[in-house]
Amino acid sequence: MKLRAFGSRNDRPGEDPEDRAATPAPAPEPAVDPKRPAGKGKPTPKRRDQERARGLHTGPVTAPMTRKEAKERKKAAEAGMSKEERKAHRAELRAAREERRQLMLDGDDRYVLSRDRGEVRRYTRDWVDTHRRLINWFMPLALFVIVFQLIPDPTLMMYSQTLFLILIAVIVVDGVLLGRSVNKAVRERFPDTEDTGFGLGFYAVMRATQPRMLRTPRPRVRPGDTI
Repeated sequence: MKLRAFGSRNDRPGEDPEDRAATPAPAPEPAVDPKRPAGKGKPTPKRRDQERARGLHTGPVTAPMTRKEAKERKKAAEAGMSKEERKAHRAELRAAREERRQLMLDGDDRYVLSRDRGEVRRYTRDWVDTHRRLINWFMPLALFVIVFQLIPDPTLMMYSQTLFLILIAVIVVDGVLLGRSVNKAVRERFPDTEDTGFGLGFYAVMRATQPRMLRTPRPRVRPGDTI
């Protein structure tokens, strides 16, 4: 036992110096990095979002904005599935996509682009598909000119350039005539419509320049049919 002078600062009532020395100091708390996320690093998805991803929750659904978000939704939808269930689920998704694609090609207003919706646009497509015009040969002739441009022959290159200029002039003239004819036919069939003018004519010209096999929605009528 150590002797201390009376009035020493270590001599406090109710305190035993030996007990105070034997008491271990509290361990320092580990430093927490504020930039490091806690737990898994991302919030747990809500039950409603999980059910919606699995198709169990009905209601308005927002489309994914990025591929990463779409991938996360797909992973959440297949989280609790077995290997066979995932295969069946993916097969159903492929079948649904193919069905939507076929409906879009058939011209269903629920699946086509906004520019293709409506009775006026459907009638315009049918009108273009039933008429043969010079503008229908634009893509084949343009490809023909490009091939001749690749041949290192000055004579062929000169003729191909001349042919290309003539082709452009013919397409412009025929496109203007086509736009006027389509607008006239649409006004006669739909006198109350406001979907006329340059926009409708340009829509008809763009469809007429495409080969029939590449047109979307696909043609419903043949050349020469009555609509």
